[in-house]
Amino acid sequence: MSDAHTNPQDLLPLTPAVFHILLSLADGAKHGYIIMQTVDELSNATVKMGPGTLYGSIKRMQKMNLITETDDRPEDDDERRRYYKLTDFGHRVARAEASRLQKLVNSQQSQRLLGGIS
Repeated sequence: MSDAHTNPQDLLPLTPAVFHILLSLADGAKHGYIIMQTVDELSNATVKMGPGTLYGSIKRMQKMNLITETDDRPEDDDERRRYYKLTDFGHRVARAEASRLQKLVNSQQSQRLLGGIS
């Protein structure tokens, strides 16, 4: 994946780590530890993300223009923490992936693979 993409579809499907990081940032900027906690909550503890995965993913996601570092932070926060937020392109990619996954689930429900899950 490179930073030359302008069409969200070009990046799909996303890895679980990238998608969960995008989801965790959907409601605002966060620093790394909070991103890891949010991913754990969003995934009901099914996606385990250690620091290596997190910061490796963040570095790639910055190169792809999905997220950016921001100076927006609480006033009383430790200045050593780096905060990240979604870019407009990151929002579009997250929406495209969510839509792709929803279509997949809908397709499988119509084929009764997932049973009565709604």
